[in-house]
Amino acid sequence: MSDIETIMRTAPVIPVIVVDDIDHAVPLARALVAGGLKVLEVTLRTPAALDAIKAMKSVDGAIVGAGTVTNSTQLQQAIDAGSEFIVSPGLTEPLGKAAVASGVPFLPGIANAGDIMRGLDLGLNHFKFFPAMASGGLPALKALAAPFGQCKFCPTGGIGLDTAPQWLAFDPVLCVGGSWVSPKGAPDPAMIQALAHEAASLGR
Repeated sequence: MSDIETIMRTAPVIPVIVVDDIDHAVPLARALVAGGLKVLEVTLRTPAALDAIKAMKSVDGAIVGAGTVTNSTQLQQAIDAGSEFIVSPGLTEPLGKAAVASGVPFLPGIANAGDIMRGLDLGLNHFKFFPAMASGGLPALKALAAPFGQCKFCPTGGIGLDTAPQWLAFDPVLCVGGSWVSPKGAPDPAMIQALAHEAASLGR
């Protein structure tokens, strides 16, 4: 994968994945990829996350990255585990500089104009709008995007199958992040593949 825009354009929905049990990682990844969602964001919210990233990398066609990366130590751990991209809930200068220096495709979280300007200062113009619904929803992103025409977004947080099409219809939005396609617990591959297929067909 060459850059974050290529990754964001791969599918309309990026699954936001929480893995509690490493045995769930590969079946979940296989079902999501089979359903058409190849970009997988594994959040670093559980002790199993880094091992899950390593395991999911074995799934043919999967593009596996780390989410909930909040500092440069986690960034390095995620890269060492084989992450092909990095997603953070917010943007600090130390994390941003470390991510840029690493060369890994990086999608930092933003919620206001100051966050975007901090990102632009670091040479970044692709952002995760988070938490999307709690930060004012689509009207807020439209207002934020207006002065920053060079920026592209992946809204995440409170978005579901019913609201995703409205977000995807807004030109600066390349994809959305969602946890509804990867329910917690032991994966039901047939159900997850069906959810993924439904999500992959959005925005077409």
